[in-house]
Amino acid sequence: MAYSIKNLIMTENGRKITMLAVSAVALAVSFFAPELLPVNPAWVAIVLCGIPILIEAVEGVFTRFDIKADVLVSIALIAAIFIDEIFAAGEVAFIMQIGEFLEDRTVAKARAGIEKLIKLTPVTARVIKDGGEKIVTVDMVQVGDILRVLPGEQIPVDGVVYSGTSSVNEAVMTGESLPVDKFPGDELFSGSVNQFGAFEMRATKSEADSSIQRMVKLVQAADAGKARIVTLADRWATWIVIAALVSAAGVWLWSGEAIRAVTILVVFCPCALVLATPTAIMAGIGNATRHGILVRQGDALERLAGVRRVVLDKTGTLTHGVPEVVGCRSFLNDLSGDGLLRLAGTAESRSEHPLGKAIVEGCRKDGLKLPEPEAFKICPGRGVIATVENKKIVAGNAAFLLDNSIAVSEEGKAEAERYLADGATVIYLGIDGQYAGMIALADGIRENTANMVKEFKTIGINIALLTGDHWQAAKNIAARAGIDDLHAECLPEDKLKAIDNYQAAGEPVCMIGDGVNDAPALKRAQVGIAMGGIGSDIAIEAADITLVNDDITQLPFLFRLARRSMTTIKLNLTFSMVLNFVAIVLAGCGILNPVVGALVHNAGSVLVIANSALLLNYKCRK
Repeated sequence: MAYSIKNLIMTENGRKITMLAVSAVALAVSFFAPELLPVNPAWVAIVLCGIPILIEAVEGVFTRFDIKADVLVSIALIAAIFIDEIFAAGEVAFIMQIGEFLEDRTVAKARAGIEKLIKLTPVTARVIKDGGEKIVTVDMVQVGDILRVLPGEQIPVDGVVYSGTSSVNEAVMTGESLPVDKFPGDELFSGSVNQFGAFEMRATKSEADSSIQRMVKLVQAADAGKARIVTLADRWATWIVIAALVSAAGVWLWSGEAIRAVTILVVFCPCALVLATPTAIMAGIGNATRHGILVRQGDALERLAGVRRVVLDKTGTLTHGVPEVVGCRSFLNDLSGDGLLRLAGTAESRSEHPLGKAIVEGCRKDGLKLPEPEAFKICPGRGVIATVENKKIVAGNAAFLLDNSIAVSEEGKAEAERYLADGATVIYLGIDGQYAGMIALADGIRENTANMVKEFKTIGINIALLTGDHWQAAKNIAARAGIDDLHAECLPEDKLKAIDNYQAAGEPVCMIGDGVNDAPALKRAQVGIAMGGIGSDIAIEAADITLVNDDITQLPFLFRLARRSMTTIKLNLTFSMVLNFVAIVLAGCGILNPVVGALVHNAGSVLVIANSALLLNYKCRK
């Protein structure tokens, strides 16, 4: 126990909590039994809570020429001490430090997204020169160099396939869940991962101009361009300070009583104003957390309330991000669809390709038991050949079957086109030299997605789909979700351009995504929301809000909660300003003294906190 208390005190938050706890006890003793000690205990609160405020005010005025609420608090503190109103001085400092502590708690820690993105950048490359292979740092690669990329390695720079074939995972750039087969002449992106076959490539760009480096720069630029919301008390601080000093000086000259002037300075302190925003935001964040929504940026709810358009990524956001069997058709009279799927699953059982794994998973879901293949061979980027129950199974693309003397029938082509038109991927199968059938795979849409889109429309939010996937697959998902505005085949810079266009047209954007390629867009949008389960670490770090369980059906509630939080903040601010005005009038008339004025402010702060706490139990009515 002693060790844990010591650890608490040693942390920054722990020191602040300890400071506030000690100050609260000192103020309680000062108010109820000041005679217990030879020195007023409120001095403890003044030293612990007031000195940091004084230092911050002096630094702000003289080093940054910046007047904030702490300037007025410092003036009131000094004035209260000058006329020996020690409790009032300590109480004002204490309330202000509580407000600052709550603000600090709502601001997320510095994000490490850019650093994680940089870690994705390839470090070395295999350069082929003079008939040999040499490993060099990526910055030494020159345009035109021939490079070798082995299975499991990252593609070091942008280029094209020079020789060989493979399947490459390009999710880092396009977000596409399925690997892309690559043949000589095909384009390659740096940072992508070679999954199967070794190949040689020709560099078309240097390391500084590579795709992954461009993405790092995009994330940095987008983060720098996002505005931060400043609390109302700080925004109006200059005018509050001027009004307080003019009012206090006027009352002093009019009444000749310094205590009235000091009381005005005390009641003018924006304690409730400082608490109005962070308490509501904290309550809203607490409510969101209970719904599986992690708000990582303190001002995210404020920004979310102003959003007028939601931009959704497809793969991993509207869809599950993994392929699944959506169709199976046998063209052999003596073989059923389940029989074809079972043979295909057995042939693919040793494959590491995501499509092969999806076929095996489809067999498992249908309760099909898979025997061990008697022989197995994988041809990267093309398909597999296996012997199953003395049958030779060929599974892959149409060209691969043709290379093995198996032609896809016209009926088979027509059936495949129906699935291809919906954005699915088709695996053709041949058995013992005869075309046997096909299996269609696609990334399945999440449940209740269409209902979520309808709910967004009822609260006045426009929806757009922004994806790096192909037009046909994107069009199919958009139609099923009920989304009319569609942008497909987008690279990270294309997503940024679309978001900039929406925001320039007066539609603040909330971007919802999961992939590394979404990170710049998540930063650039007014609010970024990442999928916490399937999402990449970099997307999560770049976002302001994370859906812990990937439950996108909670999004409309989150928007309603953000709007309710802003309504609560406005009520808090209105109440705070009215209370301040009434207290100033009473102080000017001599009805309030500094101690009573401080207590009035304390009561106002408590009411603001109580009103904000109602957000904890907010539920939207359906």
